[in-house]
Amino acid sequence: MNPVDQLRSSPQTTSFSTSVLSTNKVIRNTYLLLSMTLLFSAITAGATMALNLPRPGLIVTMVGYFGLLFLTNKFRNQGLGIAFVFALTGFMGYTIGPLLNMYLGLPNGGQTVMMAFGATAAIFVALSAYALTSRKNFSYMGGFLTAGILVAFLASLGAYFFEIQALSLAVSAAFVLLMSGLILYETSEIIHGGETNYVMATVTLFVAIFNLFISLLQLLGFVNSND
Repeated sequence: MNPVDQLRSSPQTTSFSTSVLSTNKVIRNTYLLLSMTLLFSAITAGATMALNLPRPGLIVTMVGYFGLLFLTNKFRNQGLGIAFVFALTGFMGYTIGPLLNMYLGLPNGGQTVMMAFGATAAIFVALSAYALTSRKNFSYMGGFLTAGILVAFLASLGAYFFEIQALSLAVSAAFVLLMSGLILYETSEIIHGGETNYVMATVTLFVAIFNLFISLLQLLGFVNSND
């Protein structure tokens, strides 16, 4: 056997090839499911807007989101997990529909929505491409992102209950940074084998995109309202 054949048949090479194939499969399945859930969420949001349905209250939103997130995580290794992914993303699409109607009813509302959509798409594509091509490991960001998201979430509740616009804008700005970091982190986890379940990878990236869009929408809406 020549040296090339020996290298190809060595246990280390076989293990590496298997790892690469597994990673590529997770990436492929994640982005396929992500594209499908984004489309489904957009359709749900459009239906909500067309029917002019009211925005669900905070309690319904929180219960629906965390409840479906729990079920998705619980059944992540089963076919039922995919059904709950669509239920979760569809519910999130429903919650954003009334918000979009509100912005579209404002002066320059259509421009604000399109700018937020374009900026969200550009940020996601740029950060994903950077993580995929550079193959840098961003796992060190995990603890910081977890703490930051928790603090920002609690601050958002404070801004909601006490109706503090300045705090709400600060939280939106923080979420733009945190969700951008989450996109880098989760993509890196997929590449380096830290995340091997494409269902949970899809949910994480979807939530990052969703919150990034909402945060940009609020910030751009504030800027355009003062023009």
